[in-house]
Amino acid sequence: MRTHPEIFLTRAEAERALWEMARDGRADSDQDRWFRAMVLLATFASLRWGEVSALRRMDVDLVAKAVRVRVAFVERSTGGLLLGPPKSKAGRRTVGIPESIIPILKEHTDTYVQDEPGALMFPAAKGGPMRRSGFNTRTRWVDVVKDMGLLGLHFHDLRHTGNMLAAMSGAGLKDLMARMGHDNVRAAMIYQHAVRGADQVITDAIDQQLKKHDEGDDDGSAGVLAPVG
Repeated sequence: MRTHPEIFLTRAEAERALWEMARDGRADSDQDRWFRAMVLLATFASLRWGEVSALRRMDVDLVAKAVRVRVAFVERSTGGLLLGPPKSKAGRRTVGIPESIIPILKEHTDTYVQDEPGALMFPAAKGGPMRRSGFNTRTRWVDVVKDMGLLGLHFHDLRHTGNMLAAMSGAGLKDLMARMGHDNVRAAMIYQHAVRGADQVITDAIDQQLKKHDEGDDDGSAGVLAPVG
């Protein structure tokens, strides 16, 4: 940025300009893989922010391809972080990890995670818990999702994506509830309904019946309601 003629009033404005220069090839950039595993695990294991940020090395079993959710961070209105049980009783769960992201998690663990079993899987720069605001700043989240054409995408939407993929597998309601960490059926049913597109199937079937009726009716009776009962 020393060669850039423009003067910026704030650091945020300068960083935004640097981001655009790197994207356009006017500045060199290195890929930061610090958060890659975190984003992928949150997505494909359907984890909440508080759950994924509280994971420790001993909670992620790369051999068994599973992650154990035992605790979660909650950010209080005062700004402090509180470590406690997950959002619901069902939040304490074991979730399978897709084979495709195991190498990425292994690379992350070897590179960024301390050797102690209780070491955080996704720590902040100084080793403490990762705050959502710090994550957004470090990743330039707003700029990234905007460049992807996904303006307004939030971290929690990654969990929604994972839930939709789980529902697409055809798993039963109880299995979906267990993976998502829900102790009521309502949320799981929403994903099932969205994937199956039940209402659209019904609508299309009605439309087909109407089209058949119109095509096969030559005596002008199309649109007449049939008596029932």
